Amino acid sequence: MADELTAIGDWLAVPSVVVLWAAVLLRAPSAVRDPLQRGLWLAVATAAAAMTLNLPAVLEAAAQYPDYAHAVGLTRNLTGVLSAGAVLYFVATTTRGRNLQLASCVMTVALLGTMVALDLLAPPHTVHGMPPGGDPVPSLAYWLTLMFAHLLANTVCVFVCWRYGRRTDSPGLAAGLRLFGLGTALAGLFWFVYLLKATLGSTWALPALPLLMNVHGLLRAAAIFVPTLYVLRRTAGDVSTAWQLWPLWRDLVEAVPHVALHKPRASRLLELVWPPVARDLLVYRKVIETRDAVLMLNEYVAPGVPELAREHVAAAGVPHPRREAAVLACVIKEARRAKAEGLQPGASTFTAAAIDGSDLESEKRFLVDVADAYAGPATLSFAPEVEVS
Repeated sequence: MADELTAIGDWLAVPSVVVLWAAVLLRAPSAVRDPLQRGLWLAVATAAAAMTLNLPAVLEAAAQYPDYAHAVGLTRNLTGVLSAGAVLYFVATTTRGRNLQLASCVMTVALLGTMVALDLLAPPHTVHGMPPGGDPVPSLAYWLTLMFAHLLANTVCVFVCWRYGRRTDSPGLAAGLRLFGLGTALAGLFWFVYLLKATLGSTWALPALPLLMNVHGLLRAAAIFVPTLYVLRRTAGDVSTAWQLWPLWRDLVEAVPHVALHKPRASRLLELVWPPVARDLLVYRKVIETRDAVLMLNEYVAPGVPELAREHVAAAGVPHPRREAAVLACVIKEARRAKAEGLQPGASTFTAAAIDGSDLESEKRFLVDVADAYAGPATLSFAPEVEVS
């Protein structure tokens, strides 16, 4: 069982490092712009660097040259301390504690200096490690300093991630904090096992260390991937909404051109690939312009058309939850026809309460239903015979 755990952990070494670096590179631009993300990003970036230096292939290559082996070991551990300091800085940023931010920076510098001093004072050595059957290299004090840095940062981080993950109203932030906290907890367990080895000589849990460290890397990568996933989901939803609204929106802005901020593209696909407005405003503009056009066409709704539309929609068997949208689709069709034929606007009293603009998400869903009904058989077959003045 112990050998299996170690084998699984070793197998995850490269994938976890690759995923970590992918997450770091993907989130770098937003981390540069957003101070709240910098600590988290730096913590993951330094963890990725430390784990890269701990890859078996890197260690095997460094072992052929004693000076390189020493440099790799010391750099890996110093990077680990920097990662612990970044975790504390992330915690301080999350809690908006300026004193904690300063304290994390000062403590990180002090721990880095202590690590370098202890390495220089230790007997001649090459590889840094804690062998199962021997003394820590370069010294016990060196490793206790390293463990202190990680355990302190990890304990505080897990507490804060758990606390704020439960309080936030943002699902994305809550998911990110929980994933980061869980990954940090595994890292803390990793260093606690090392602490047991250093102080009590306990070695029974050592085979699980590669698995703990590499799963921790995957979870931390997932934590900073979460905002990207939510953005992708929102973008996919916006693309779907814009695609569904386009036929209705195009007909409406052709009927009432002045409501459109920009002239429609030649095709629906071109509108999505090359939007005339900022991409994150595309659906917003479609909803606003569709609503404004409907309100403008309301003047061309002849008396009796809404009632005939309701009767027609009911007779067509449109499900009750979608009838209001189907009625509006029929009314829009007739209002467009009336305006196209040059009929004079009147004083219609027809209103669509679902497009009052008070709730953008609800209005968006309703207009998608209207667009769907607009191309449906009930609307296409609606041809009332009313007297229009």
